[in-house]
Amino acid sequence: MAVHVNRRGEAWMVDVGGKSATRREAVASGRVLMSRAAVRALRSGKLKKGDALAAARIAGIQAAKRTGEWIPLCHPLALEYAELRLKILSDGVAVEATVRTTGRTGVEMEALTAVSAACLTIYDMLKSEDRSMTIGPVRLERKTGGRSGDYRRRK
Repeated sequence: MAVHVNRRGEAWMVDVGGKSATRREAVASGRVLMSRAAVRALRSGKLKKGDALAAARIAGIQAAKRTGEWIPLCHPLALEYAELRLKILSDGVAVEATVRTTGRTGVEMEALTAVSAACLTIYDMLKSEDRSMTIGPVRLERKTGGRSGDYRRRK
């Protein structure tokens, strides 16, 4: 399904009213790469701004819930579940989001938005330690439900 645009450049959301409501789930992932000094600061739990991982989890869940406000023409969804998992690695933080709903459109954008917001929050919380951090790749790992069926990223 595509976004509809007329000759005047006016756009509107895709009509999903005729689609069946099904259970849908999406998992997205991302990373924040940083210096070893920044990883040590994160592990210490003594950052000036507080607990970066807790803040990132909350940011990701809030972002998933508000994706329709962030992404133009994205349908606002009533989410049933959103979880953020963060793991400190030797070179940064791995972020994974799982989002679920029963609805007429998928939750891929919500999962991707959750990961993006969590990664940005980690950057914000640690920028005093390392301004050269890198975010990415942010990507869809898998999704279930909907007319297009299931998807799983190949390793």
